[in-house]
This record gives sequence, structure tokens and C-alpha cells, in this order.
Amino acid sequence: MSGDAAVPTVQTGTGADNRWLPSLVRNIADYPQPGVTFRDITPLLGNGPAFRRVIDELAGAFEAEPIDRVVGIEARGFILAAPVAYRLGASFVPVRKAGKLPWAVVREEYSLEYGRDKLEIHRDAIRPDERVLVVDDVMATGGTAAATCRLVEALGGSIVGLGILIELTALGGRAALGDRRVEALVTY
Repeated sequence: MSGDAAVPTVQTGTGADNRWLPSLVRNIADYPQPGVTFRDITPLLGNGPAFRRVIDELAGAFEAEPIDRVVGIEARGFILAAPVAYRLGASFVPVRKAGKLPWAVVREEYSLEYGRDKLEIHRDAIRPDERVLVVDDVMATGGTAAATCRLVEALGGSIVGLGILIELTALGGRAALGDRRVEALVTY
């Protein structure tokens, strides 16, 4: 595609060489508040070949597992989760901030890197014993991801794993997830 930067070939599945990814993530200091570095993925999304490789890598990490639903966390998680669901032949389910879903919901409160919030999922979004992959763009403290897992499990779903584009390892997010499988494409 014209204007897209060249992207090295990467393997699909776990253990791929993703050293090219950070060059397509813009770091914005002191956003949304002082002391926080925001990882802006819009340059990555604007590069078609790179975006395709990210989706292939996230899906490839879980393609050997039967997946019924792929849950995307508002808002940038939607951008990644929907095409991952398509690639895996699974349904897409949105998890949204409180008050954004129009029907009966289950709600979970959680802590995030710079405050507290609430997430919701439709009560009928996950059926008992369905196998679920959770996808998000960034994992910091793990609070959002853990709350999403609790929502899925409250509806009877089973978490197969979490596919994360960017993991901020210094914030210890994996600890909030216990022994759940986490596949992060790039870590900071």
C-alpha cells in the first residue's frame, strides 16, 4: 500500500520476532495525566501490512485452541478483537464502560493505572462453558483485564487466554491475572 512503511516478516504464533512493533507505537508523555506515558497505536493502525501482521499474530497465538467468543475491551480492544474473532471463526463480544450497553448487563468495578472504573457485559453475551479469548491493546496494572475475566466467568465462560498488543511489565499486570495465559506481542 502506498505510503506504508516496510514491515519485516514475522512468524505467526508465540515467540515471533516483534522488534519492529515499537517503531509503530507513538509514546506521549504526561497523557492522560502527568507521570503517565500513553502508548498511541494509531500509527500501527494506519499501516495496513503492520495491522494485518498484528491481527495474524494475536490470532495465531491461539489458533490451536477452540475459541467460541473473542471479548474486546473498550475502546481500542474492539479494533483488535473483532478481526481476531473473524480470523478464528469466533463471535465478537464487546465489554464496555458502565452505561454504554443498551440491555441487561453484569457489572464489575476495577482499578486501573490512574483511577477506578466499571465495566459491563450483556447478560446473554457468554453461555456457560463457552471458551473465551480476551483481547486488548494495552495491559498495565491488569485491573481491566482481570475485571473482564471476572465478567466472563460470572456468565459461566472459561478464559482460554488473553491476547495483548502491548504489556507494560513494570506495572505488574500479570500478577492480577493469576495463572491465566497471557500472550503479549511487545513489552515495555
